[in-house]
Amino acid sequence: MRTDWFSQMTPSEVEDISDKRARVNDQIRISPVRLIQDDGEQIGIVSIDEARERAEARGMDLVEVAAEARPPVVKMMDYGKYRYEEARATREARKKQHTIKVKEVKFRPGIEEHDYQFKVNHAKRFLDEGNKVKLTMMFRGRQITHPEIGLEVLTRVTADLEEFGKVESQPNMEGRIMSMVVGPLKT
Repeated sequence: MRTDWFSQMTPSEVEDISDKRARVNDQIRISPVRLIQDDGEQIGIVSIDEARERAEARGMDLVEVAAEARPPVVKMMDYGKYRYEEARATREARKKQHTIKVKEVKFRPGIEEHDYQFKVNHAKRFLDEGNKVKLTMMFRGRQITHPEIGLEVLTRVTADLEEFGKVESQPNMEGRIMSMVVGPLKT
């Protein structure tokens, strides 16, 4: 069954679609074309009118597969079904991919034990979820004169996170902030 969904569209909408997707049915203007049936059998080089007639007789759409080829390659197929399958495949691929996010955990040089454990547990959870963790040491006022204290805290954090992740970037100072990145272990 030949679909004429694009015949109800405005010319600008058809133009937008033709820029993004393959040309379909009446949008194909170059003649002759190399015709392929829906089962993959090559018919050969025919005029565009004959290709349209053959596709209409089988109840299929004519879709331009390779526009750059000379002559262009067109295939008979159910274009609505093809677009549905393509959209479904991209949705499935999007579901399966995992984007790695960078989560940040902030520390201070004089952090108390309970606060330290609380923040380390957050970092462990982030690493278990497969995210990277940016450990940030923030210095205030005169604390900046003793960056070694902040470095000791970050070293202790990396030792506690050793079984959950590996260090991707060593601690570095940028102004009043010392930061480093810990990535999850590949399992």
